[in-house]
Amino acid sequence: MNENQTVYEAVGGDETFHRIADAFYRGVESDPTLRPMYPQDLVAPREHLALFLIQYFGGPQTYMATRGHPRLRMRHMPFVIGHEERDAWVRHMNAAVEEVGVEEPARTAMLRYFADAATFLMNKEAPQAR
Repeated sequence: MNENQTVYEAVGGDETFHRIADAFYRGVESDPTLRPMYPQDLVAPREHLALFLIQYFGGPQTYMATRGHPRLRMRHMPFVIGHEERDAWVRHMNAAVEEVGVEEPARTAMLRYFADAATFLMNKEAPQAR
């Protein structure tokens, strides 16, 4: 990846992000923390994630054209997202990036974004110690 290249270009475009979304949702399917947060049929969420990642990392703006502005906080507000949910999500995203074989420096950029975005979406305080 050079300074003029987007992450999208560096990882090979749409196909890589669809593979990441597929790998992520394979993990979600059996995750007791995350699975209840998703609909029974994961086809649409899988496609939405792939399109969002494509757009975020410098690819075509198909997500925006089909779903509007991402509004991540608004879209995630109906779900309780604390440390456990955040960590599970990040774990599956990191595993998906590993499975797909994303190389440096795109790998680091993606993992940093996933950790930061998951933290940003947290909306549940940690239990207070007594």
